[in-house]
Parts: sequence; structure tokens; C-alpha cells
Amino acid sequence: MKRTFSQLLLEWYKKHARELPWRQTKDPYKIWISEIMLQQTTVNAVIPYYERWIQKFPDINSLAQASEQSILKQWQGLGYYQRAKNIAKAAVVFRDEYKGKIPDEPELLKKVPGFGPYTVGAVLSIAFNKKYPIIDANVRRVIMRIRALTGFADTSQDKKILLYLEKQLPEKEMSSFNQALMELGALICKTKEPLCLLCPVKDFCQAYAEGIQEIIPQPKKKIIKELKVAVGILKNKGRYFIQQRPSKGLLGDLWEFPGGKVEKGESVETALKRELKEEIDISVKQAQHLLNVVHFYTQFKVHLHVYYCDADTYPLKTPRQKWVLPQELKQYPMPSGSAKIVDHLLKIDKIL
Repeated sequence: MKRTFSQLLLEWYKKHARELPWRQTKDPYKIWISEIMLQQTTVNAVIPYYERWIQKFPDINSLAQASEQSILKQWQGLGYYQRAKNIAKAAVVFRDEYKGKIPDEPELLKKVPGFGPYTVGAVLSIAFNKKYPIIDANVRRVIMRIRALTGFADTSQDKKILLYLEKQLPEKEMSSFNQALMELGALICKTKEPLCLLCPVKDFCQAYAEGIQEIIPQPKKKIIKELKVAVGILKNKGRYFIQQRPSKGLLGDLWEFPGGKVEKGESVETALKRELKEEIDISVKQAQHLLNVVHFYTQFKVHLHVYYCDADTYPLKTPRQKWVLPQELKQYPMPSGSAKIVDHLLKIDKIL
């Protein structure tokens, strides 16, 4: 008797699944955290973050008691910080409304901050083995090739993908099935140069049969916008000045050094003086170049031009501004570019 799509996929997964820390548990809390971290982030990048997170916040109650700033600090470097803010809100909901447990009912989960269709499906299927399909970038690519669906790999494809998946879902082993699909996309059905000959379900794949797997899905041109930013380092009585970004918007509530975008036709030093005057009403007398930092944020390539500023002293005017000792800088959650500046300052602080 011919084996089904799900049987072949599950057999392959049992032999080839990577040993990942979140696969060693059935704890819904740990699975939830891993799934949020894995969104928009590679497995290898997530592993150390996940392990540090579980050590710091071993359960929902410890997370619900933590401050948002400590949670953002633990998340620092993973990007898409709204994910961490939603985790903080969700932990409080789970503690206060569900006695520190994650409910296994979709209608309840959908009301929790940060629980969109993917997260609901991932937690229900992986942690509770519920018959619930999920679609991430890997699954979308795999099924688009299986069905030879042309076009971009975006949510416009998901209705067709769900129709196919619902026919393939096994009665048991849903946890393994969904993980197997994602694993197949990560290891075999890769974006470029898919390893079709090693694919356990190639006989079900229309794109492979037609020889068009390399052009499915249609690649999107990624437009990277380059930004030049002037950053000022202010030091007074052994302390550095930092400020907290607004709660709403990009990198909300993270801490950074003052500065801003260099406008067209403007020199970096002119921008630095203008930005510090506009932001915190400081007049920069002299500026000494310290370093340049390049960092990528989703669709932006940001060039940070960092200057040590000789400027007027500045009295704090809001709780979102602080003068902190060098050894305290690491306590504040910062964007990755700012964190690189901190590393440099700690190296040279003995000299300055």
C-alpha cells in the first residue's frame, strides 16, 4: 500500500530532526517562547537566547513578575521588540486569568496579546498535539512547491496552502507533523538549491515533476534603505548620558545615545550639533570621532557615526533620561547598534 504524504514526512523527521533545546520538552510555556523567538530569526541565532531566557524566566510566573525593561534586556539583539512586549503582556494574562497555565483552547488563545494565527497553531499543535495546521515561511515554500503555486510566498497563498494541509494532517502526531514540515523547509526544501533528491515527499511535488522548483516561489527584490546617523557620546563626572526611545514606534522603550539622521547635503558634525540641540537642548562645542558602526534593521542599513562630545552640562528633565556609570550601561536594553557602541566605550573607558 502506498504510504501517505504525512507518513513519509514523519518517517523522515524521526530520522533527521535536529536536536534542539525546545524539542526536549512538552512544556507549553517553553514551546511558546521558542516559537516567538523563531519568528523572523534563524535557529542557530535563537538557541543561546532561548537557553538564557529559560534560565532567567523558567516559568510563566517568574516572567509575569519581571519588569518590561528586564524582559527587553533579555531580548536585546533578537529584534522585532514588539514580540517581547507582547510576551510580557501575555505572561500577566496567563498568570492572572489561567493560574499560570497556557490554555489549550484556540478561542481563548486568540484573545491573548501576541497570539496570531501562527502562534496559536504552533502552541496548540506542538505543545498540546492538537490537529491544527500552521504556516510559516518554510511551510509556505514547501507547499507552494508541492502544489506548484506560482507567485510570491506571502499570505495571499495561505488559503490554498491550508486547503492542501487540511487533507494531509495526521490523526495523531500533529506535533511532529508540523515540526517536520518546518524542518523539511529548513534542511531540504531550501530557498536556493533545494536538495530535491533527498526529499521524502518528492513524489508528491508538482514543481519537482515539472522541473520548476527553483523558480517557486517567485523571489522578491529586497530593497534596503541606507541611513546615516550622527550619535553623540556625552560624559560628565564619569557617567554617560542615555535616553529612552518613545514607547510607540521603532525600537520603542529601548535606550540609546542621543543623535539622529544626517539630512541630505548636511555634514555629520553639523547634523550632530543640530540633533543634540533639537533633542536635548545641548550646544556641542567640540566633537571628536570615536568610531563608526554599521547595523541592519529589517529593511534598513544604518551607518552610525559616533562622536565624543565636549558640550554643556545637561540637567535631567525626564525619567526617560539618565546619567549612568560605565558598568551600568549593560543593564539597559538597547538596539544592537547602540549595544556595539557600549562595548567600545567599556573598552576605552579606562583611558578616557
